[in-house]
Amino acid sequence: MSTSDEISALLVAKFGTDPEALGPDVPLHRLRLDSLALEELRLLIEDRLDVDLEDVVLTSRDTLGRLIEVVHVKATA
Repeated sequence: MSTSDEISALLVAKFGTDPEALGPDVPLHRLRLDSLALEELRLLIEDRLDVDLEDVVLTSRDTLGRLIEVVHVKATA
């Protein structure tokens, strides 16, 4: 499964995000991800993909595409 698919699956399963709402240009706040939800998502991604995102700074203004890009870079480093 790709990084994008893994993150999309987490958003749908854990946060009840509508799969139709997901797209690379969608700001995270449009997916109702506030700072607390972003922290929870970070922990879930770290656990599922076995990647360290401790030094990654994302806000709800970042896009889903940016999140996926950052995680992918960390996962392949």
